[in-house]
Amino acid sequence: MERKKIGLALSGGGARGYAHLGVLRVLERAGIPIDMAAGCSAGSIVGAAIAAGLRSDDIIKFSRNLGWFDVSGFSYSPRGLLTNEPLGRFIEKNFPLTKFEELAMPLAIVACDLATGKEVVFRGEGSIAEAVRASCAIPGVFVPVTGPNGKVLVDGGIASPMPTRAVRKLGAEKVIAVDLLTCGSVDAGTPNTLVGTFIQAAMMMIRNSSKSHHYRADVVIEPAIAHIRPDEMRRAEELIQLGEAAAEEKLDEIRALTES
Repeated sequence: MERKKIGLALSGGGARGYAHLGVLRVLERAGIPIDMAAGCSAGSIVGAAIAAGLRSDDIIKFSRNLGWFDVSGFSYSPRGLLTNEPLGRFIEKNFPLTKFEELAMPLAIVACDLATGKEVVFRGEGSIAEAVRASCAIPGVFVPVTGPNGKVLVDGGIASPMPTRAVRKLGAEKVIAVDLLTCGSVDAGTPNTLVGTFIQAAMMMIRNSSKSHHYRADVVIEPAIAHIRPDEMRRAEELIQLGEAAAEEKLDEIRALTES
């Protein structure tokens, strides 16, 4: 009897995306097959790397010393403080495959149409670097990315922070979801500034939206990373370890997917 095809759905989360690598390391160690992947924002980078044939230790090696200005730069556009064009160049340089049509593993990358708020899914053909840039273009922070059809695209987390639907549409029969958003924001209590109130309220909305996509997953992994802010890239090692710990806790459930 053929086993069910397993898909990996990877949420956004900024620097918390390093926790995805810890999860991936455990899946590799346990010999869990991944047949397809879908990613949003930070998850799109890891999903694209997996689909391009990279393993967790490869990704950790070239990303360990990354800083924000390795993947972004100042913008002269009124539509964003920064540009993530350096992120595209980083992918072109470090990924062995950079076109969807070159991939052996099906991949979906989720962005959001700024005009309509609808989900835009990249798959099948085109530039992986451009798709990842669109998926990571946080509104107001990064300049939006213009898609091949002229649509203005921003961070996929606005439309679909947990891409379980996208990976199901690729053909996944069993889905492992890694959610870096539902663990919470920063354990800092009630904010006492306007900016802090805005950020905490926005994180609450994103968490609730992400959780609403869990029903399409067979196993949901939620690393305990609430104490780490999405901008703390310097805590990569801690995030990787916490991702490993969360995956280990779910390993019996995940193994059951391959046996069903």
